[in-house]
Amino acid sequence: MVAPSRPLLAIVWHSRTGAAEAMARAAYDSAGEGALLLAAEHAEPAVLLAAAGYLFVCPENLGGMTGTMKEMFDRTYYPLLGRVEGRPYATAIAAGSDGRGGQAQIDRIVTGWRLRRVAGPLIVNLGAQTPEAILAPKRVAGQALQSCRELGAALAEGLRLGIF
Repeated sequence: MVAPSRPLLAIVWHSRTGAAEAMARAAYDSAGEGALLLAAEHAEPAVLLAAAGYLFVCPENLGGMTGTMKEMFDRTYYPLLGRVEGRPYATAIAAGSDGRGGQAQIDRIVTGWRLRRVAGPLIVNLGAQTPEAILAPKRVAGQALQSCRELGAALAEGLRLGIF
């Protein structure tokens, strides 16, 4: 995808089984012009610094965010420290049963950046409880994808209007 010259909303995602990617794409599809859909492994400090706000989307694995999302924060944390205070963010977590651990881990990290949460956590519980179900490709239900679309649209519009 071609990045806008200065993205308003960076939607940073990682997915293992497709659910978080589908959620990120739904948010991106409704965010409109100025949004950037960015796989966590490709997120670089300069791109994140250029964005006015963030939506972090990932699955919860073993009670926390995925390693790839954590690695993105590890790579970008210090280059952005002291440079993104007050910018808005939200989270969307694909979970097997809970999701609060992954969401809380992101919240703890971005507290150091002094980001400002502007929407409640969106946790999509997929109910995967067996090893087979956890590892299987996921389909996200229509209502959950609609919630992701609404979150992407609200974040983007709030940034465009200067509300955030």
